[in-house]
Amino acid sequence: MASEELTSTGYIKHHLQNWTFGNHPDNGWSFAHTAEEAKEMGFWAINVDTMFWSIALGVLFLWMFRKAAKTATADTPGGWQNFVEWVVEFIDSSVKGSFTAKNYVVAPLALTIFIWIFLMNAMDLVPVDWLPALAQQVGAAMGHDPHHVYFKVVSTTDPNATFGMAFAVFFLMLFYSIKIKGVGGFAGELTLQPFQAKNPLVQAIFIPINFVLEFVSLISKPISLSLRLFGNMYAGEMIFILIALMYSAGIGMGIFGGLLQLGWAIFHILIITLQAFIFMTLTIVYLDMAHHEH
Repeated sequence: MASEELTSTGYIKHHLQNWTFGNHPDNGWSFAHTAEEAKEMGFWAINVDTMFWSIALGVLFLWMFRKAAKTATADTPGGWQNFVEWVVEFIDSSVKGSFTAKNYVVAPLALTIFIWIFLMNAMDLVPVDWLPALAQQVGAAMGHDPHHVYFKVVSTTDPNATFGMAFAVFFLMLFYSIKIKGVGGFAGELTLQPFQAKNPLVQAIFIPINFVLEFVSLISKPISLSLRLFGNMYAGEMIFILIALMYSAGIGMGIFGGLLQLGWAIFHILIITLQAFIFMTLTIVYLDMAHHEH
């Protein structure tokens, strides 16, 4: 994909551009051909590649675990069944260690989050040119300009995806906080701490201060949850793209780039797993906080 018609800057920008569909002011409902067109489509534009890979990998996760459940046996379990059981036990121990209330939704949610994010992150290990180049060939066969065919495969490098997951967790936090503590209890957490006073007048003065502090603390949870995942995966993808540029700089640089890519891919496996684990663990912790008085 790094052809003579593309500069290094153009190559990088092409890889970082999503396949976007939306309502353009001039072209109506259509796919964006440039980053400028995607921006002009506004907030309601959809990154089709992000939606495709996130849904496809979610379905893959369901199929793999359903297959393990249907073929499970107590006599001679196979390798896949052993792996799935190990993952489930790992998630179960993580939930038991961080979640002290009783809620049957948390463990399945934690399992889904960990495997789903891990699979989306793992797409970063696919060489950066393979799937986009295939998409360009398909687009060219359909009569499109291949230079205007964009196809990002790592959904977690799209802040729309990470913010979507983080705010889903955030809404669950709000739901369980209000369900368990009531509206009054939830409002009290936002207004009656950390500063407290026995004098009603002083306490009334503390209420807006407490609200500002607690509201910032509350809203920072989904934002940090999202940006942590997005930032780490975006940086990892950028390094892969920069390494890929070395292949067009001669045989010597290509060999060196190949060694760098292998080393970074091995190290990146740790980042991929760690980011999925951190997102899952913080989800469990935040839901545990929502179930208890502070």
